[in-house]
Order: sequence, then structure tokens, then C-alpha cells
Amino acid sequence: MPCQNQPLNNLTTGQEHNLTKHVRFAANRNSSGPEVPSAGALDDVRKLCVNVPNGGGLGPEVLNLGPQLRLLPLNNQILELQTIIRDKSTSRGDFVFCADRRVSLFSGHLYEGVKFERGNCGVSIMRSGEAMEQGLRDCCRSIRIGKILIQSDEETQKAKVYYAKFPPDISRRKVLLMYPILSSGNTVIEAVKVLIEHGLQPKHIILLSLFSTPHGSKAILQEFPDITLLSTELHPVAPTHFGQKYFGTE
Repeated sequence: MPCQNQPLNNLTTGQEHNLTKHVRFAANRNSSGPEVPSAGALDDVRKLCVNVPNGGGLGPEVLNLGPQLRLLPLNNQILELQTIIRDKSTSRGDFVFCADRRVSLFSGHLYEGVKFERGNCGVSIMRSGEAMEQGLRDCCRSIRIGKILIQSDEETQKAKVYYAKFPPDISRRKVLLMYPILSSGNTVIEAVKVLIEHGLQPKHIILLSLFSTPHGSKAILQEFPDITLLSTELHPVAPTHFGQKYFGTE
């Protein structure tokens, strides 16, 4: 995560190495909760992060992604949770606890935009997107949720839709598309195409992502400039182990 005054495309080799290093946790551990990162570890994360607690940082204007990319402000609690989630050595129990907590904070964040109304719905991109369903239901108990399964074709290695099930009137709804780890953007692009085929307009889609890469965000917004991408972190390296760790399929 680049520092506040440093553009992404000007990182040196040493700084790129720092982006991918694992944050070491403090040795002390709370018996009733997950291992807590040290204050120094959180400072390291904050210094390298695009988004900082006061809402500053590089922001979408530096990346020329426009106003459709909206980064929620970070605080120490979110930084701590995201640091634990990023660490591959985190136990599955601690990982699931922190991931669920992180999603609930995401869903409950004060956001100026579309308010919850009767007729909105969620759509999770399987399988990792299903990890965000409970957090959305905790925030909007009666919300309906559809699903899309997209996997890479064994021969072409391109994203291919294998399953899709939505509310029958999805074309008249506003959709919260859930995908926690936005890496290349290819999977999300295919999912949005399916939603458009079902009559939904891109301007009625809000993509919810916990961790996003500049490359993936740019690919999606170039393909669908009217979609809204809501995230809290923009970083060249995404924790791609999220789905496997959350569902215990490592």
C-alpha cells in the first residue's frame, strides 16, 4: 500500500518488496480473541496504505478512475482486522472471526448514496462472495440474495459462467454485488455482463469489495463506467487466500 504522497506507478523496487512483506504480529495474545497486531505493525500498514483514517491518501483521482470508485475511510479497528486477514499464518478460526467482523463493519458504514429500500437485493459471486452474505443480512434482514458461479475454463483459462440465480424482477432492483477480493477484475466483469443480460442497468450496480487492486478496479470501471465500486483498500497485492482460508479448503 503506497504512502500518502507517492503515486502507485512510481514505486521503487525496494518499495514494491515492502508492499508484499508479511506484517509481524506482537507475541502477546488475548485468549478470548484473535492475535492482535502490534502498534508498530499497524503503523507500517497505515504508512503504505492508499486510504487513511481521515479519508486522505492517494484517492481515485491519482489513478484517474473517476468518482465511481469510492474508498471508505479507515480507522484503527479496520486496519487491525485487515492486517490479520492478510496474514496467511492466521488460524482459520481467527480469520473467520475477523472476516465476519470486517464485513459487518463494511455493511454498517455510514454511506451517502443509495439507502436501503424495499426492492434492493444482493448478489454474491461464489464462492468467496458468500462470505459477505451474513454481514449484509445483519444490516438488511429482509434482503434477497442471488448467486453467480464463475470459474476459469480449463482450456481457454477465461472466466466462464456456470450458474446464475436471481430474483425474477432483478431488472427493477438495485444490486449490491459482493466479491471481497478484487484482483484482475475478470470475474466481476463476467458477473456484471450476466446481470446486464437479465435487464439490469450498470448504474444500478454497487460492487462491494474489501480488498481491491488498481489494475482490477481500472479494468472494471473502463468496461462499465456507470458501475459504483465501493472498497476500503486499494493495493497492488490482494490477499487471494481469502476464500480458501474462510471456507477451510486450503
